[in-house]
Amino acid sequence: MLATRWGRIVAVSSVTAILGNRGQVNYGAAKAGLIGAVKSLAREVASRGVTVNAVAPGIIASPAVEAAMVPRQISEIVPMKRAGRPEEVADLIGFLVSDKAAYITGQAISINGGMV
Repeated sequence: MLATRWGRIVAVSSVTAILGNRGQVNYGAAKAGLIGAVKSLAREVASRGVTVNAVAPGIIASPAVEAAMVPRQISEIVPMKRAGRPEEVADLIGFLVSDKAAYITGQAISINGGMV
């Protein structure tokens, strides 16, 4: 990426890095550390045409979420009253790796239905 003077890096963090969550100290710390790494790396490589960002999803529909939560619980936690769709996260990442996002770097972008 540095040699070609163009590149896109997108790390997947979590809303837990921003909000915190009981019982997830280690997970939250790791995901927050990832955001710190993204911000530092973004500053190092920006002059060479490489962007570095993080995406911090909230509750996203998946078999794991369905096994752990019922829709009522999600409705109580998420202001939009639903889990996000994987496609919504993919669309955000697709935008961040496109030329349209060439001036966005060093950011942690939450996609969480209004949780934060």
